[in-house]
Amino acid sequence: MPPVPEFDSLIPLLGRGAAPEEIRHIRNLPAREAVTSPWPDAIHPDVVQAYALAGVHHPYRHQAEAMTAAGQGHTVVATGTASGKSMAYQAPVLSTIHAGRLIAQASPGVLQHPEEATALYLSPTKALAADQLTALQALSRHLSARVHSYDGDTPQQQRRWIRDHADLVLCNPDMLHTGVLPNHPQWSRFLRRLRYVIVDEAHVYRGVFGSHVANVLRRLRRVAALYGTDPVFIGASATSAAPQDSFSRLIGVNPDAVTAVTRDDSPHGAVTVVLWEPEQSGPEGENGAPTRRSVLAESADMLTDLALKQVRTLAFVGSRRGAEAVAQMAHRQLDEVEPGLAHRVAAYRAGFLPEERRELEEQLRDGRLLGLASTSALELGIDVAGLDAVLVAGWPGTRASFFQQVGRAGRAGQDALAAFIARDDPLDTYLVNHPEAIFDVSVEATIFDPGNPYVLAPHLCAAAAEQPLKPSDLDLFDPAAPGILESLVNAGQLRRRPAGWFWTRSEDPAAMISIRAEGGGPLNIIETDTGQLLGSIGTGQAHQQTHPGAIYVHQGRTYVVEDLDLAHHVVSVTRAHPDYYTQARDVTSVKVIKEERHQTWGPITVHSGQVQVTSQVVSYQRKAIPGNEIIGEEPLELPPTDLFTKSVWFTAPGPVLAAAGVQEADFPGALHAAEHAMIGLLPLLATCDRWDVGGLSTALHADTQLPTIFVHDGHPGGAGFAERGYDMAASWFAATKAAIESCSCESGCPSCVQSPKCGNRNNPLDKAGAIALLAAFLDHAPSPATSDTPTDGVTGR
Repeated sequence: MPPVPEFDSLIPLLGRGAAPEEIRHIRNLPAREAVTSPWPDAIHPDVVQAYALAGVHHPYRHQAEAMTAAGQGHTVVATGTASGKSMAYQAPVLSTIHAGRLIAQASPGVLQHPEEATALYLSPTKALAADQLTALQALSRHLSARVHSYDGDTPQQQRRWIRDHADLVLCNPDMLHTGVLPNHPQWSRFLRRLRYVIVDEAHVYRGVFGSHVANVLRRLRRVAALYGTDPVFIGASATSAAPQDSFSRLIGVNPDAVTAVTRDDSPHGAVTVVLWEPEQSGPEGENGAPTRRSVLAESADMLTDLALKQVRTLAFVGSRRGAEAVAQMAHRQLDEVEPGLAHRVAAYRAGFLPEERRELEEQLRDGRLLGLASTSALELGIDVAGLDAVLVAGWPGTRASFFQQVGRAGRAGQDALAAFIARDDPLDTYLVNHPEAIFDVSVEATIFDPGNPYVLAPHLCAAAAEQPLKPSDLDLFDPAAPGILESLVNAGQLRRRPAGWFWTRSEDPAAMISIRAEGGGPLNIIETDTGQLLGSIGTGQAHQQTHPGAIYVHQGRTYVVEDLDLAHHVVSVTRAHPDYYTQARDVTSVKVIKEERHQTWGPITVHSGQVQVTSQVVSYQRKAIPGNEIIGEEPLELPPTDLFTKSVWFTAPGPVLAAAGVQEADFPGALHAAEHAMIGLLPLLATCDRWDVGGLSTALHADTQLPTIFVHDGHPGGAGFAERGYDMAASWFAATKAAIESCSCESGCPSCVQSPKCGNRNNPLDKAGAIALLAAFLDHAPSPATSDTPTDGVTGR
């Protein structure tokens, strides 16, 4: 084990003594003192008084700077967790609304006073919006501001009143996209007064989701202009690279039109962050490789120990199934040791019914819950003071998310503990052994592409349905818009007239776009015996997670999937008590559609372009709990799916690999192992998770006629991740080689070259061959001074 600093007094809370062997690194994030500032003159005295009644007498310095900037134009506040970003936008918005209402009340009989104002708040999650609603309604009791939530949970009978009377509406991008913009005439009163749009947790809008939201916001700006308004956008974001650039790209304005506030003057308790690598569990896994103890079992043990010590803990888990499993294991262990505590641990995830989510949030706030295993749904700015510990079960995808999650602890000013528990995964293994890659480098840039044709085309249709598109409107959208409009006209989706482009069909195009997942929207999960709606799942996840025979977990209860009806968007499940879980297997092929860029490294070529990925889930395995042994495999007959996306691919002549010591018979195993590890390490360079990307390797690809490794985006049209890999290829290879070499296994394991989603059952794999192959690529890579500045070829340019 690498040397670590002297162990902190909080370490024994994790239940393994004062100096556990699993610890690879300890980093103490120091406490921070507050720096306050006077209230800006532009904030109305009544708003200042409302905050004083809530116990806030002075803003932090960065909050005051943001309030001033918001009065002058578009602003983004990019500071840490619990830094008070909410007040930075709440105060100027409430001040403008309240002042306008007072002026209007002094001029009775005027239908619309020019000083009257409304504002729209956008949140990526309902939980965060509900938390904001509680805070804003408490403030608005002392002000002339009517604050209401408008989302899928809002009763129909309330919606008209909100449209006609609310001053500050809390919404989400989904409801804005399908409920507000297509029905903008009903929102005319609100839109004519629209002064502010708040985009909370703006760093969440990345990848394809970010591309969709960027186009929804452009449509909002266009519709607002129809009613004579040009609202100021205020963004709240976690600390991120170039927040001014990313927020300006999100809302569709020039970077110089956005002011970024990045200095953090808020207080925070000291946090001891532990990097934890579970020990090998003993039994061997697939292909005879040693396995590390499950991150879920390790997290459940810690959650149990912390609950027994009355330590309020939030455990972040990367998947719905994982969050349920951690809560279920902790609940079972507490029931054995101290039954009175078992009910004080629960799971929280997307897919729960609204009333379930609200109740769990309230129980976490008031302390009835000691432990909560959650997906990233609780990562965002929900105000839960008093948390003493946070567990991060597996790398959350980005440094920004990691520090958001860690920052949940210590918000009340107390010293707190956070533990990052590594999965059996190349990236997690690399990070716990290279802490500098977490703590000593800047956070990632937010990657998304508003010009993705698979995203932009349907939004242009939606915009045309809202109001016929004029040539002057195209400046709002990506430069690719004219060409896409032409293709939409040729396809009969739009009709070109001298006045512009018109939507030609009777359907609402917005209702045909799912901004969070490709294909036809979510599927309802129904218990067949009772007819009860348990929750929902995205179409893109259905083949893998809710195929016939799959085990589905909801609030600690297990079900077996009886039927997957894609046509009617229904998954039928039956209550069951299995002693196993299921894992789907698929087969994949990749076809090159168009090479757009390439770099030549001597005999090595790095390519970027468009590909077609064809995948089919062909079977599933039943694996024992808790040993992970395979106890059976069943075939499936599901239809293949085609994905047109972006990819980076690498080609090398056979003699180059042979010269590096990789024999021709070993090409498939070496390429396959390198591909797995590269997919695992790409999140180190791009704001993605390994599940956002896929790959394929072959000793002779039909399109390249060479040994080839593909790494592609998992979203239609691409999400920018593979292109980031292209731009950072040399660094990517170096980190991948280091990760494989640092793993102590002999022939490859889940910590280095095995993949949890491999359709070929991790066979063949050649760890030594992968190291030799990556070394050969690096031998021909550009020098460090130019390694990440690609020299594009002429192909496709």
